[in-house]
Amino acid sequence: MSKNLYVSATEERSGKSAVILGVMQMLLRELHNVAIFRPIINDPGEGNKDHDIALMTEHFKLSIPYRDTYAYTLKEARELINSGQQDLVLENILNKYKVLEQEYDFVLCEGTDFKGKDPAFEFDLNADIAANIGAPMLVVTSGRDKTPEEVVNITQTTLDTLAEKGVDFVACLVNRAPEGMTQDMVSGIECKNEGQALPIYVIPEDEKLGKPSIADVKRWLDADVLYGHSGLQALVDNYVVAAMQIGNFLDYIKPGSLIITPGDRSDIILSSLATRLSSSYPDIAGIVLTGGLDVSNNVHKLIEGWTGVPVPVLSVKGHTYHNVQELNRLYGRIEANDHQRIATALGGFAQHVNVQELRDRVVEQRSTRVTPKMFEYSLFDKASRDKQRIVLPEGTGERILRAADILLRRGVAEIILLGREEEIRNNASKFGVDISGAEIIDPSESELLDQFAEEYLELRKHKGMIAEMAWDRMSDTTYFGTMMVYKGYADGMVSGSVTTTAQTIRPAFEFVKTKPGCSIVSSVFLMCLKDRVLVYGDCAVNPNPNAQQLAEIAIGAAETAQIFGVEPRVAMLSYSTGSSGKGEDVQKVTEATKIAKELVKERGLDFPIEGPLQYDAAVDPDVAALKMPESDVAGKATVFIFPDLNTGNNTYKAVQRAANAVAIGPVLQGLNKPVNDLSRGCLVPDIVNTVAITAIQAQAEKK
Repeated sequence: MSKNLYVSATEERSGKSAVILGVMQMLLRELHNVAIFRPIINDPGEGNKDHDIALMTEHFKLSIPYRDTYAYTLKEARELINSGQQDLVLENILNKYKVLEQEYDFVLCEGTDFKGKDPAFEFDLNADIAANIGAPMLVVTSGRDKTPEEVVNITQTTLDTLAEKGVDFVACLVNRAPEGMTQDMVSGIECKNEGQALPIYVIPEDEKLGKPSIADVKRWLDADVLYGHSGLQALVDNYVVAAMQIGNFLDYIKPGSLIITPGDRSDIILSSLATRLSSSYPDIAGIVLTGGLDVSNNVHKLIEGWTGVPVPVLSVKGHTYHNVQELNRLYGRIEANDHQRIATALGGFAQHVNVQELRDRVVEQRSTRVTPKMFEYSLFDKASRDKQRIVLPEGTGERILRAADILLRRGVAEIILLGREEEIRNNASKFGVDISGAEIIDPSESELLDQFAEEYLELRKHKGMIAEMAWDRMSDTTYFGTMMVYKGYADGMVSGSVTTTAQTIRPAFEFVKTKPGCSIVSSVFLMCLKDRVLVYGDCAVNPNPNAQQLAEIAIGAAETAQIFGVEPRVAMLSYSTGSSGKGEDVQKVTEATKIAKELVKERGLDFPIEGPLQYDAAVDPDVAALKMPESDVAGKATVFIFPDLNTGNNTYKAVQRAANAVAIGPVLQGLNKPVNDLSRGCLVPDIVNTVAITAIQAQAEKK
């Protein structure tokens, strides 16, 4: 095992960027401080950054200075090597690498892009660099435009050639594999590495990664966006040059078409926009207006008054033929702000690569520190190992649909969206998201409605429930979704982006109920600090719990912490440490601590609980040494139980802002099945994280 890895492709457009994303995500699950290093980059042009370096540093929030991430441009390296100074090139690369090796836990190195005119030169150069910096290689071969047999032969030849050059391997990855190619087909490829067979992984071609987006078209043609800024992530499947009359032109529209037409063809512009509003025509990706021609004033007025222009419209200079030629050279690239394609790339890597096997082969040591990104990746990893069915009642909302798109691409969970199917699909088309992998259910039209209403009527008849009201309640998406969880049609539910906490959890209180031995539902926040994760409870549900309830909150919080990989050491917080203070509030915490310790023994649990403790004594080893030196919790607490909602809610928000922490939650605990609430101000990443958490809770419930 090593503290470095060299990822090298063998040809252009191999999908290496997607592989690098997957490898970096794998490393950041275990290591805190990882550097990206490209010994040789293409000349990115004045004022621009190398594409892959920018992608990695921006998406993963790496702190490495840009100038430290590379040694030479390909042009600089070639000129030096052609003048007989190859040793100097390798020496300078090694020197720059060594600086990073001293400063970082791991250095992920990426080879050249093979965009030069001499692929054999770049192939040899990558092999020499990897050997000189002592980095084992992950070889990426490409199946693009090849048959499975050709891929096998080329991969075997590549490995044989690199082995002759003295390169050490950790694995080989066949990327963009053609249809019909299986893992079995590469099992006959022979390559031994230190007496062990070399792992070979196969990632099939994914058109969502190879196709350009409208944002790519904008960059490539240096276009201006006239309308439809929200649709720039739509993928382009084909080009349609519109020179015919409307009646004939419409026959050529296909899903994902990019319409290319002069800017003065108002008829084509309006008919193209109209197709996105018609169920009789497929969704186009966008429109490119050529010639630098302005849209006529009347047409502009018409489009401006069109609520939510359904498709992006770009304007470019130059005539139509020139722009079509330029577009024929365009291919899709993953950009740092393209969350959809990043999710697709990471999901494909996790699905087709044995990540645990690869991780064990390349990671020398693991850090005990946990960053917010590391924790987030661990959530996705745990959730995707045993996919759960999570229902989202607010299925028509933009944030929910965007989150569903990412969750499906990442393979985090199976998603059920509730709402009118036509509205959900229209909104998904409008927002440019792919929810084809989700199940859509309209409660009012579902065959489950009668069954659910009858069940609800039976469960609530002691509260005076009548049939008409039961059917009405079950037509509500939140009640319907909760009943899906109760009856086992879904494993968990996430709601609250547009509804109140009370509306989200009231149905769960009514019939999902609390676990045996648990009298209340409470919550925790997973507080992701710079280098660790802490658990705060209860900061969202119970205003003033009594001693028994506080003890139950503590036990639930400790169990929740264990589910998410946090070793529980529970601090029962108060304004007094030990017996130093008196008062009713201190007595409540003292009593709660006593009850909690008894519950731990009764239930056969194994984690320490201490209280009352002041916050500084709970987290600071120096303070703990003075105030409670013999404690197993003081100075190293991981789970913090606040005496009331006022204290807990204010504290979590203060830490969130002052320490720049990521607060994930509230995570509800105590229910028989997982139902979680979102903040109405939540962002898409918050929804994604909450669904992952809910899926992990569902896994734990089944165990």
